[in-house]
Amino acid sequence: MSNTQKLVIDIETIGEDFDSLDKATKENLTRWIKKDSDSEDEYKIALEDLKNGLGFSPLTGEIVAIGVLDYYKNEGGVYYQAPGQKNKEIKEDGISFKQMTEEEMLRKFWELALHYQVFITFNGRAFDMPFLITRSAIKGIRPTKDLMRGRYLYQNNPDALHIDLAEQLSFYGATRRKGSLHLWSRAFDIPSPKMSGVTGDDVGPLFKKKKFLEIAKYNVGDIRATRLLYEKWEKYLSF
Repeated sequence: MSNTQKLVIDIETIGEDFDSLDKATKENLTRWIKKDSDSEDEYKIALEDLKNGLGFSPLTGEIVAIGVLDYYKNEGGVYYQAPGQKNKEIKEDGISFKQMTEEEMLRKFWELALHYQVFITFNGRAFDMPFLITRSAIKGIRPTKDLMRGRYLYQNNPDALHIDLAEQLSFYGATRRKGSLHLWSRAFDIPSPKMSGVTGDDVGPLFKKKKFLEIAKYNVGDIRATRLLYEKWEKYLSF
């Protein structure tokens, strides 16, 4: 794979405001937790978890940042939302930060994808790619590459090979626990993006506080760590 172009990818998402949803949608989302809760207190806890988890589905969430990193150049960019602001493009340590709407960043991503053959993620098959593809369809954008095709690497897709490190490092789920990006980074002595004090759970609150660039910079930590983890996997664990 040394002659191919490789792109590291990570996204950040937020959920809709539950209280602003229509009655039918609220009932649809809460139907199961009402049935499964044995008490009012248990229901309230489950409801809070549901509200905090709306950003995990492209049906109730949206993308607020897409980070891309050219594997060989170790340079890239983060496209990020910043509603109500007009931020100029800036560049730090080989990473460009560009303010865009969700639709603009999706279009830009799929245009960029045309120039790459290998796509590297951590948990991308379970989250990033389904989210990206579905949000693209919702926005009327057709993906330029099939990044969900061929889960196993021997099902080689030469035009769009997606290497999900969470799957590779857990041997396609053979191990009981997959391990998070932070745990794998820690094990391989890679700087973890979580050490900055920001986690994925903070993205929603940061967005509400209009700390959009802080979200974008947190995303950089994820793509940098994923790139370094890929190096370890390719050197010692790929076959």
